[in-house]
Amino acid sequence: MSHKSLVCSMISVLVEVVSAGLVISACLAIFLDEAVYSVAALASTLLFASLMYALNGAAYVAVFQFAVGIGTLAILFLSGEMLSEKPSKKTPKRITVTVMVMGAVLSLPALLLSIPLPGSVSTSVPFGEALWDLRATDVLLQGLVVLTVALGIAIVLYERKKNGVKRNGEK
Repeated sequence: MSHKSLVCSMISVLVEVVSAGLVISACLAIFLDEAVYSVAALASTLLFASLMYALNGAAYVAVFQFAVGIGTLAILFLSGEMLSEKPSKKTPKRITVTVMVMGAVLSLPALLLSIPLPGSVSTSVPFGEALWDLRATDVLLQGLVVLTVALGIAIVLYERKKNGVKRNGEK
């Protein structure tokens, strides 16, 4: 086995592991009850998405995705802490494990039915350049969504402060 084929097979296995982690952490981000844990799972989802970009040769996109993800997470974490009610009981470990198993089952097709990474794409534009240059509108709209969420949270917090509402609807 040559050195190049060994590296390609290692990258292929790494892509499969990262994709499974992406699916599992996304499932946890959706199904966890407590906001802090859900935001932590979303953080790992965004980290895995950045790793997928980096493994496909789009380093700048990976860094940008990570930076936008960190900003989004900071906003979501603060708003989750300030606006959400604390659950009276913790999520049972059985449910968390069930969600993780469901995520693993959902990622089985990606692991078992792997499509080999192409040596080169039929177009002359590399993957990283296509993501970075051809997605300018998408990236700008992503930033606009983060700004809109931040403004919405600021308005809600201002209204709560103006009305004298503290945490959990207390006055």
